[in-house]
Amino acid sequence: MLDARQAPDLFDAAGLALWLVGWSGEALADRQLAAFKREPGSAGAVCDRGLWAWSRHPNYFFEWLMWCAFILPGLPSTFGGLALLAPAVMWLLVVKVTGIPTSEAQALRSRGEAYRDYQRRVSPFFPCPPRKESPA
Repeated sequence: MLDARQAPDLFDAAGLALWLVGWSGEALADRQLAAFKREPGSAGAVCDRGLWAWSRHPNYFFEWLMWCAFILPGLPSTFGGLALLAPAVMWLLVVKVTGIPTSEAQALRSRGEAYRDYQRRVSPFFPCPPRKESPA
């Protein structure tokens, strides 16, 4: 049985660090999008700068990263492998069920071809360098 007074260990520290990265990334993505929306002429345009140049949904990615952080403190426990279920289920819901499909459908309706071009260049979830635009 675990002692409630047990000192935090490396898994706890790593989990907290990963959670803080996720929280900071999500906050930064939200601030970047809000700043873009305040710019004149941004209505109907696609935010493709900052984190939004590397992922079409950096806010979802960093939220998911926060769920991944819960794995680390749970791993040393008897059924620690079950901790993998939380981020797996969250990824499935966000990428395949509720988050991205709904958001992308709305973006295509409101931004049309500009968003299709964005989809061709930018990763849907995991941040990575944008693909180069192909010459016409």
